[in-house]
Amino acid sequence: MKTAGQPSLKGRTVLLGLTGSIALYKSCDLVRRLKDEGADVFCLMTRGAGEFVSPLTFSALSGHPVADDVWDRGVWKFNHLDRAERADVLVISPASANTLARLAAGLADDIVTAVALSTRAPIVIAPAMHEVMWNHPATKANVRKLRGYGYVFVGPERGPLTRGDTGWGRLAGTPDIIAAAKKAVRRS
Repeated sequence: MKTAGQPSLKGRTVLLGLTGSIALYKSCDLVRRLKDEGADVFCLMTRGAGEFVSPLTFSALSGHPVADDVWDRGVWKFNHLDRAERADVLVISPASANTLARLAAGLADDIVTAVALSTRAPIVIAPAMHEVMWNHPATKANVRKLRGYGYVFVGPERGPLTRGDTGWGRLAGTPDIIAAAKKAVRRS
């Protein structure tokens, strides 16, 4: 639902990068809510993401084929370039510690990191991982580096985590992720 004073995602192309985190199931609702906002959503999945939720699920929710391999020419002619150049925003949700490290290192060995390096669109990152991983000095350094590149972070939040414990690392709420995407689109 559009809130007064907020920009709209109507007619905007949102690339949704999905990575290997247990919080991935929450991105099913994110796709639906982005579409409710009028966005055209294209999903990009790492191999790790496919271990948690099937690409078929995200294809059905988005209405588009899911790109899960840089080299799969059956989805788009040049997977990492075709949508990257048309994107209004790239949202990576959930962003695993592994993906943050690979982005900070400038790696482009999967569809999500390759698109991140190929797009001129703003990038919004919603991290999700256990508190121990989130608080690790390497993760903190990677986040600082990515913020220096201009990437926008939303979350993580403090709350219940996978094993039943509580701490920092919980994926930000869907409304907060959408608000960050809207703000990023407005600034671009």
